[in-house]
Amino acid sequence: MNSTPLLNRPCTLCRRSTSMWCGRCQNAWYCTQEHLRNDWPRHRRECITTAHTQSRNALTIPPPAEQQPDILIVSGILFAPNEDRPRIITVQCHLPQPSMGACPQPLIEFPDGQAECIVLTQGFNERHLRSPLQLWYSPTALSHGAPINQVIAFMTAGSEAKNWHGMVVVLKFSGSRRQSYSHANLNDVLDLVPYFLAYK
Repeated sequence: MNSTPLLNRPCTLCRRSTSMWCGRCQNAWYCTQEHLRNDWPRHRRECITTAHTQSRNALTIPPPAEQQPDILIVSGILFAPNEDRPRIITVQCHLPQPSMGACPQPLIEFPDGQAECIVLTQGFNERHLRSPLQLWYSPTALSHGAPINQVIAFMTAGSEAKNWHGMVVVLKFSGSRRQSYSHANLNDVLDLVPYFLAYK
């Protein structure tokens, strides 16, 4: 590393100005070790080791994935029945054996023990989704007395064909081939509205 002064960059997690970076790739900036640790489930997928000299500005990496080699951790969107807005949650996915070539299996539990999914390939204004959305729900939520999902009712302004009952978890595929997941975020919510409006 040269002796020129370091330029501050925004922390990847909180956007606060910092001169510290990920010591493994030197491409992501963090204001604290804790922020690197919190962002590691996302950042580790893009973190590529580079040949460099360690400096006092390099933050150490959290324990690598070898501790849980069969788990993928991604961000999903939770629509909880009794909440007023969707929120981001962490979802663990079991990775299949490399030779199987299958998509990771999300470890999602519903109160009644039932879980099914549908895949949405079109979003708002019938836009083709380059990364399809996978919507997980309980097919028996209504028969088990699950409440109306207030988040979905609010999103559709009560114009949906049928009320949605129980919780919904949405994951985002990493591409059209649907072989793995990427991090979903609240910007993906808009693409769910047409489906919720048409649900019967």
